[in-house]
Amino acid sequence: MDSYHFQQFDMTLKKICCIGAGYVGGPTCAVIALKCPGVTVTVVDLSEERIKQWNSEKLPIFEPGLTEVVEQCRGKNLFFSTDVIKGIQEAELIFICVNTPTKTFGVGKYIESAARMIADTAQSSKIVVEKSTVPVKAAESITNILKANTKPGVKYQVLSNPEFLAEGTAIKDLTSPDRVLIGGEETAEGQEAVGALCWIYKHWVPPEKIITMNTWSSELSKLAANAFLAQRISSINAMSAICEMTGADVTEVAHAVGTDSRIGNKFLRASVGFGGLSGFGGSCFQKDVLNLVYLCECLNLPEVAEYWQQVINLNDYQRRRFSNRIIEALFNTVTNKKIAIMGFAFKKDTGDTRESPAIYISKYLMDEGAHLLKELVTICHDPYQAAEGCHAFVICTEWDEFTSIDYKRIYNSMLKPAFLFDGRLIVDHKKLMEIGFNVVAIGKRLTRPNVHRPLAAA
Repeated sequence: MDSYHFQQFDMTLKKICCIGAGYVGGPTCAVIALKCPGVTVTVVDLSEERIKQWNSEKLPIFEPGLTEVVEQCRGKNLFFSTDVIKGIQEAELIFICVNTPTKTFGVGKYIESAARMIADTAQSSKIVVEKSTVPVKAAESITNILKANTKPGVKYQVLSNPEFLAEGTAIKDLTSPDRVLIGGEETAEGQEAVGALCWIYKHWVPPEKIITMNTWSSELSKLAANAFLAQRISSINAMSAICEMTGADVTEVAHAVGTDSRIGNKFLRASVGFGGLSGFGGSCFQKDVLNLVYLCECLNLPEVAEYWQQVINLNDYQRRRFSNRIIEALFNTVTNKKIAIMGFAFKKDTGDTRESPAIYISKYLMDEGAHLLKELVTICHDPYQAAEGCHAFVICTEWDEFTSIDYKRIYNSMLKPAFLFDGRLIVDHKKLMEIGFNVVAIGKRLTRPNVHRPLAAA
């Protein structure tokens, strides 16, 4: 269903409720409240601790610009509450923004629980919007749950409105989105519901960026977008392995490939891999690709499922390969050696560590007997403390801080020979080698042959 076939009826809304005060619900509703001052937005959650944090000076998640938006709207037209029943009953439109673990069966217990709560609680007709990342046909399952438990005089329209947020830039992504997808039924009631949600976004999003379609297309578009981006990361990481074996430089290869206008230069930076399991698009590549694999298996498309599974397999391979390079460089053993892990979040400008590559690298090294110091997490408060007396300094997150620290001071405090492993390609390798470091970087062959030889297989 093309957008120009989907007639949109503008329908004003006064009250919106969001079930789920997490990485998606909180920032999304804060921006809606900011841009729609005439709409009352209430975010509800069963977690008293989480709601308490949203109502405090220290929010439960870190996101640049989020605190300023919340403080501007909170108590005016933005509210955070544990009174889920009241939120549902008073709202005309309800966002479902609950946690969505990787799918192995069904629609997901949190999604189903939210749908049943709406059905049990609602006393008037509602527009229900699935915003959590879900498998295709989840809206159909939500609709079936709602219709099977409908009270007299209560009707529902279920829409799909997937988020495309990247952690670290969520507020920018919300205020200036590339596109807004809204999927709904091709009925008069469905069109009216889509129009109501369009009315919200039209407060700040240009109409040409609001794309309407059928519900299934909207759901699949979210999974497809993240799968394509994850595929690009796995592709350049696969090239990084070839570069290390041949002497090619993955940065130069990525630049050459990225200048092709048919390909472009986005998501072509080799690294220790992607990760994350939050609702944000940039952080849930692994979850969304696995959801796509699950969908293909359910649809009896084993070849397609295998294709997308390989994207995940390559990501796992990259993390193991980087860990094995650390072990090999440290004379084939890390037992009782101190290793400083620099950064534990899955990317810079976020506190989210779920499925972070650093977790897997740390586990691989600890399984080999290494003693780890995790800078920026719990043990050390600065990189100099973390590096003191260490055998190796491993960059796992591309925090800007790691590009400006005094590496001569780091080198002087470490055991010799001192090794630096760059899993994000963010530091000046030539200068580090001039200081005295033995440098090992993703997709490059920099260290002396007698210190490191690239592995033929990990």
